[in-house]
Amino acid sequence: MTAAACFAQSYGQARSRFMAAAARAGLDVQSLVHPLRGQDGEALALDVARAGPADAPAVLMISSACHGVEGFCGSGVQNALLADASFHAAAQAAGVAVLYLHALNPHGFSWWRRTTQDNIDLNRNWQDFSQALPANPGYTELADAIVPATWPPTPDNEAVLAAYAARHGAPALQTAITAGQYTHPDGLFYGGRAPSWSRLALATALAEHATRCERLAWIDLHTGLGPSGVGERIFAARHDAATLARARAWWGPGVTSLEEGSSSSAPLTGMIWGAVGEICAQAEYTGIALEYGTLPLPQMLGALRADQWRENHPEAPPALAAAIRRANRDAFYVDTAPWREQILAQGIEAAHQAVRGLEKDLAQGLSPTR
Repeated sequence: MTAAACFAQSYGQARSRFMAAAARAGLDVQSLVHPLRGQDGEALALDVARAGPADAPAVLMISSACHGVEGFCGSGVQNALLADASFHAAAQAAGVAVLYLHALNPHGFSWWRRTTQDNIDLNRNWQDFSQALPANPGYTELADAIVPATWPPTPDNEAVLAAYAARHGAPALQTAITAGQYTHPDGLFYGGRAPSWSRLALATALAEHATRCERLAWIDLHTGLGPSGVGERIFAARHDAATLARARAWWGPGVTSLEEGSSSSAPLTGMIWGAVGEICAQAEYTGIALEYGTLPLPQMLGALRADQWRENHPEAPPALAAAIRRANRDAFYVDTAPWREQILAQGIEAAHQAVRGLEKDLAQGLSPTR
């Protein structure tokens, strides 16, 4: 399967290619159907394909489109792995089942948005909503400047953000904008006030496929941060020394950590890996977000800000709205052959590394630590 054939130009095409790749690999697909339709009137779903028995001692999950539009990249990696017979053979020999979760947020994927249909960032949505939610005073202070009343924003508007960075530092500005907020439903990085459809669908898939294994690994595919084409392996699990050491043993010493401040990402709240402790507590868990760079951070955030302004202003001129939507897609998917080839090489490598790590632990008979 060529690199170009792994990727798609729409959610509908991506879903079709995933289904075909799963069929060629001899896998059945379970579809958790979304209640809404896509921008082309197509059905939307979280599609789940499993390679390996239900009682496999270890499971490797590979997921795409947590942040909808980022699914153009993640779906391509999944299709390449489905076509990689050597990968499936290695996983089978190691006693590792592979669980493909295609399009955690299919609505955002189809509509070229990062968020769900209710403007929720799925990777900020895993909260206990019966408890007080995290505060983000920086976002509250800057909300009207982050998503301004007009687009393009005025110089005075941008001066507000620049002044915040001057007072607190550029990392503090990034944290204020991106860490997650629960007070502005029409803003960026909104975590919601209740579980989203995508969270509930993911919980359903995990309950069925990841509650009998002893060991569980997860590679969640993302785009938008870091140098273009470079896949940063961001630790995505409970921050304890043993788990972080295991992740670095599998995926290399370059695995970064939000808690240590070594990642291109700011510290976040409500991340989806929290699902594991809630649903799959029986398993020793090791996970990363594989985050591929696209544009420099200011340009990526600019595309998101513009898209949120467009979403908040349905009266926007059609030509401007179309240009903003296209720019948002392009901010999370670099549609060039060199970029795609870089993405596949790193994604396939990370998947093979996870299988080898799980295999080694299983062969050594190590008692899972939780």
